[in-house]
Amino acid sequence: MSMRLQWFSISRLALSAAAAALLFTAVPAKAQAPAKDPIKIGFGMSLTGPLSANGKSSLLAMKIWEDDVNAKGGLLGRPVKLIYYDDQSKPDTVPGIYAKLLDIDKVDLVVSGYASTQIAAAMPLVIQKKKLFISLFGTGVNEKFDYPRYFSMIPNGPTPKPAFTRGFFKVAEVQKPKPQTIAIAMADAEFGRNACEGAEQNAKASGFKIVYNKTYPPSTTDFSPIVRAIQALNPDLLVICSYPLDTVGMVTAMKEVGFKPKMWGGAMVGLQATVFKTKLGPLLNGVIGYDIYVPAKTVNFPGVEQFLERYTARAPKEGVDVLGHLLAPYAYAEMQMIEQSLKAVGSIDQKKLAEYAHKTEFSTIVGKIKFGPLGEWDKPRILFDQYQNVVGNDVEQFRKPGRQIILHPPEYKSGDLIYPFAKAQSN
Repeated sequence: MSMRLQWFSISRLALSAAAAALLFTAVPAKAQAPAKDPIKIGFGMSLTGPLSANGKSSLLAMKIWEDDVNAKGGLLGRPVKLIYYDDQSKPDTVPGIYAKLLDIDKVDLVVSGYASTQIAAAMPLVIQKKKLFISLFGTGVNEKFDYPRYFSMIPNGPTPKPAFTRGFFKVAEVQKPKPQTIAIAMADAEFGRNACEGAEQNAKASGFKIVYNKTYPPSTTDFSPIVRAIQALNPDLLVICSYPLDTVGMVTAMKEVGFKPKMWGGAMVGLQATVFKTKLGPLLNGVIGYDIYVPAKTVNFPGVEQFLERYTARAPKEGVDVLGHLLAPYAYAEMQMIEQSLKAVGSIDQKKLAEYAHKTEFSTIVGKIKFGPLGEWDKPRILFDQYQNVVGNDVEQFRKPGRQIILHPPEYKSGDLIYPFAKAQSN
């Protein structure tokens, strides 16, 4: 080979080597700094079935938190990822979901889906795996488990069963003349039985005579016979512990039968959801229900209005409850609790996280939260409000103060009771 050709070949090799060197010095730059594995938070959630309205609303709130925390750089230097499955509103699907989350998906943390039945179904496996477990709206679930790493995101306080009707009785017992008799009706399911067991305790403490105290099957669709049976006893007060479809059926039956006790309402799940507020409209006037958030200055905690603005902007596209007044703020607050715990502890050590949660007062969009020994709030903050001056079925009226008047607790009171119920219905 001539010298010229040798030089040309050597030059080509040199250039190729240089190009290769540049190539392989560029590629390892990415390989040396791979994306960090996310912190995975797993849960089941009712996205179909009768609990799905609340489940989907909760999920949107959790997604908003996921976006917020990742926009700030994640937690512990890692992004956060929610991993969830539809439990179809069926408790028997829950154990399998959490087995998959923990054994196959290898999630770092677990939280619960919505409702007592779903939470109770997950507890045995969570306890077996010794995981921190924050539940979303479970009533007295940990009483039978006494699990030290359980925390309940619901403002029941240390005595959750009476909490769902305590305010109703506190309002009733100061009326003049004082009511004397009460009827109690409940869905024969976990929440209904627990809440109305508490109602029975409250009734006795307030000195009311119980003249009716019965369950009805969860499959009940016609509530008129139940209302007529209660009306025949003519109690001064009526407390219902019901699930969403039962609640609608009971409100409708009360109107159809024409029964007007002096006060009625109680632990009625469903009244908090927009779909039922707008469906029932003026039939709600006078009814006293429980709530955990209503648009009132007395419960305008820092950050809650800003959260709801973002929630309501996304809700129509997500096909969820457009107001988000029930679970959404609390689902977001649940995730804020995780965020604050991880930052403080500096790791995902389940034991340390639980110890931190037991001794800490958390700052959230639903106010300050501190937990007692069983993981319930150390102080109750269930709101009891009366629907007043509801006109038509327009949703916008429920975005503003004035339709749901907080009666109890006294520190959050936003107006006065219209008494008796017949007077509120006639307004």
